[in-house]
Amino acid sequence: MKTSVKLTLAQTLFTILLYALGAIILGAALYPSVLLINFYWTHSVHLVEWQRLLFFCFTLTGGYFIFGLTLIFAASLARVLLGLHVKEGVHPVGSPQMLKWMMASALYIAVRFTFMEFILLTPFCALFFKLMGAKIGKNVQINSSRVGDISILEIGDNSVIGGNATVICHSFEKKGLLIEKVKIGKNVIVGLNSIILPGVEIGDNAVIAAGAVVPKNTKVAPDTVYYGVKNNFERRE
Repeated sequence: MKTSVKLTLAQTLFTILLYALGAIILGAALYPSVLLINFYWTHSVHLVEWQRLLFFCFTLTGGYFIFGLTLIFAASLARVLLGLHVKEGVHPVGSPQMLKWMMASALYIAVRFTFMEFILLTPFCALFFKLMGAKIGKNVQINSSRVGDISILEIGDNSVIGGNATVICHSFEKKGLLIEKVKIGKNVIVGLNSIILPGVEIGDNAVIAAGAVVPKNTKVAPDTVYYGVKNNFERRE
C-alpha cells in the first residue's frame, strides 16, 4: 500500500512538472504575440471604435500564427536544452529514459493540439520534425498530426504521410516502454487512416493502403502495396 501511495505521489509530482514545463514554453511562445497586440492597442486610440476593434481582430489572428511558429522553435529548443534524446530499447516504468520520452512527447503534444493542423502539408511541418530530431528527406509531405516519437523517425525523399495516418515508435510491454525506430523509405505513400507500429521498415516506392495496419517489426518490401493482412503484398507496376 505504501509503495502504491509513493508511486501515485511521484506520478502526481511529475505531472505537475510537465504542466510547469508546458506553462513556461507556451508562455514564452505567446510573449511576441502579446507584445504585438499590446503595441497595436496602445497605438490605435486615434481610430474610431469599429475600426479599432476590426483591426484588433486582425492583430489577434496574426498573433496566433506568430505564437504557433514561435512555439515550434521553443519546443525544439527545450528538447535540446533538456537533453531529451530518446534511445531505442525496453525501458522500465519510471526509468530516466521513460521520463525523457514522456517529456519529449509533452513538447510534441503542446504543438499538436495548438497549431499542428495549420502546418500540415507545409514546409513548416517537415522543419518542425527535423528540429525535434527526425531524419526527414527532401520534399516529404506530412498530412497527419498522429505521428509520434518523431525524434527516432526516418522518412526518405518524396514520401507522403496521408491524412490521419498513425505512425508511432513505442508500445507498452510487460517489461516496460518499448521504443523502436520506424524507417520509411523514399517515394513511399502511407495511406489515409493507416497505422504504422514500432520497428516497421518500409522499402522504397512501397504503398501502405488506406486503413492498413502494419504490425511491429514488419518489413515491407520495396515496390509493393501492403494491404494490412499478413503476407498480403502486391507488386507495384
